[in-house]
Amino acid sequence: MNRILGLLVTGLLLLGLAPAVLAADGTSDGDRILVSVNGSLELASGDAVELVVVVNGDAQIDGSAGTVVVVNGDAVFSGAQVDNVVVVNGTATIGAGTVVSGDVGTVNGTATVDPGATVTGRVRDLGPEFAALGVILIPALLLFVIGAALVTVIVALFLAALAARQIRAAEWLISNQPGPSLLFGFLGMFILPIIGILALITVIGAPIGLLFLFFVLPTVAYFGWIVAAIWVGDWILGRMSSGRQAERPYLAAVIGVVLLGALGIVPVVGPLASFVASLFGFGALLLLGWRTFRNEPVPAPAAPPAAQPAA
Repeated sequence: MNRILGLLVTGLLLLGLAPAVLAADGTSDGDRILVSVNGSLELASGDAVELVVVVNGDAQIDGSAGTVVVVNGDAVFSGAQVDNVVVVNGTATIGAGTVVSGDVGTVNGTATVDPGATVTGRVRDLGPEFAALGVILIPALLLFVIGAALVTVIVALFLAALAARQIRAAEWLISNQPGPSLLFGFLGMFILPIIGILALITVIGAPIGLLFLFFVLPTVAYFGWIVAAIWVGDWILGRMSSGRQAERPYLAAVIGVVLLGALGIVPVVGPLASFVASLFGFGALLLLGWRTFRNEPVPAPAAPPAAQPAA
């Protein structure tokens, strides 16, 4: 529970909610950001940064900083100049000679202020305030997730309508050639980003690299997940009926997207299953594209024959 709370508070802080909660308007002399995850961090005397974030570790602050956030760890200040301090699941120790121009806030933690330290703002528990924010944000997040799921269903239906033949071919590859599909998925996951990065280091190729990395690859990966979801939907429908596949997999798209999306929220097993499915779908699309480029036809299940008019 403490870990979940820590992650939630960290997300709120990094989204810019900390200034509103702390009601602070100070600025630091630095413009750098220091982040440490699963490790401790030290800001030496004379160094100045804008933001320090430490998750699952301790922070030793002797220099100047705007905001210091420590989650699942302790923060120790010695002769430091700081605007604001937030500690989640830990202890904030404000040592002698330290000046905090704003507030010292804790969530499920404690704060100790040396008599020789100066805290211009307040030392307070932020737990109730973040809990109130959570009451607002959790329903908003739930609505966002539902909206994203509906968008994915709509996209899947569009693909089922406009690219049924390609989807059937990709499904055939997943079912009949899972090894090559998975191999292409792994290769695409590692090699294609490298190609995009290499393109970025050239002046001419930089726009292409940016487009490739931030649009083409995510789009293909997203479509790959949808293909895998449709394959799951068709697999389920195939177990429920012995009839031939529909010409366009509308029902399979809805069933697969809903099921695979719901499975994704199950801890550990869900994300792993969703990742494996995405890898197969991504690889099947890459393999289909490669064979199309080489003019190698990929068989796909035939559509059901048209109904004949009654005599």
